[in-house]
Amino acid sequence: MFKGVLKKMITEMGTPIRYFLNLDNDFIEINQFLDRTLKLEFAGTMCLNCNDSKPIFRQGFCKSCFFESPSVGDWVMRPELSKAHLGEEDRDLEYEKRVQLQPHWVYLALSSHLKVGVTRQSQVPTRWIDQGAHEAVGILEVPNRYLAGIAEVSLKAHFSDKTNWRKMLQNDYEDVTWDQAIDQAYACLPEELKQYQIGGQNLTTITFPVLQYPEKVKSLNLEKENSYTGILKGIKGQYLLFEDQTVYNIRSNEGTVVNINID
Repeated sequence: MFKGVLKKMITEMGTPIRYFLNLDNDFIEINQFLDRTLKLEFAGTMCLNCNDSKPIFRQGFCKSCFFESPSVGDWVMRPELSKAHLGEEDRDLEYEKRVQLQPHWVYLALSSHLKVGVTRQSQVPTRWIDQGAHEAVGILEVPNRYLAGIAEVSLKAHFSDKTNWRKMLQNDYEDVTWDQAIDQAYACLPEELKQYQIGGQNLTTITFPVLQYPEKVKSLNLEKENSYTGILKGIKGQYLLFEDQTVYNIRSNEGTVVNINID
């Protein structure tokens, strides 16, 4: 039996992607458990910031930490709100400088449909893997998060910025002509951002370890159900996919303490 607090699965590029859970005393490659029976048991909660056994509010944080920690400021989800380049603090200027004032990519990714997004250059291709993208391409590399956010805002008028997670898990995605999509994106950018184009010559294809995709998706609420047993059939994005159509989102359940038994 393994026990620990859930955190986002660590990924390693490969064909297919390799997934790992970093628990309290174990570092587990999840791929090896495909086609085996997993039993998940709810064993409590622990805030990933203060490590207290408090109820999780959002993103693995208790309520007080969610509204105080610099790692979950509004600029994380809305990069156009970044202010570190101006020397202005949101919650912790030194932390914000470290994260915001580094190269960022604006990208197009195909998961359920084509979407635009922003990530730190150091998080490529991790960000695309976490979104369950089959293909993705960087279109801009800018020196800070603010400029990436401004680019994203301009592109959201023409591209979605959301993934249909159900379709992504069902492996239901549209066809994309990448040359046309990249040209369209560049045409929509403000003139001052076009100097940061990176040519769209870095198309990445991602293969996930999935033996069976669900036809219908049933999302598992482990805290409500207390325990669940199923045969693992795949891993995609940050989801575990089971034979009975149940899916469990590790990322959205960060801070949950679980017992995991493998048969």
